Amino acid sequence: MSDLTDIGREYLPILLFFGVAIAFAGVFAGLPILVSNLVGTNKPYADKLTEYESGFPAFSSARGQFDVRFYLVSILFIIFDLEVAFLFPWAVSLAHMGPELYFAWGSMMLFLGVLTVGFIYEWKKGALDWE
Repeated sequence: MSDLTDIGREYLPILLFFGVAIAFAGVFAGLPILVSNLVGTNKPYADKLTEYESGFPAFSSARGQFDVRFYLVSILFIIFDLEVAFLFPWAVSLAHMGPELYFAWGSMMLFLGVLTVGFIYEWKKGALDWE
């Protein structure tokens, strides 16, 4: 029985930390929603219901057709976002690579080549020619 209480004492800080994290998550997520419902008003009007980012009607049939260029632009954003997200830390740590320098350089060139192929595909599809 003493082994069980020793294990309980070892895990008590973790359980306390978990409980505090759940409490803070509830306060930081639930309190603003509660205050908004108590103080705010829910009066939708035409400007609130208009298209915001996608350019498509907010409340229409989910089966409607729309232009594929929206997805091509988002893929283009992902290409450049990934490039920056991986290229900067790689460039910073390249000086400390040592013997793996050429492998790291080749791997990044392969990665940039794949991104370039994606960019050329989008260019050929006309994603950069917005009407």
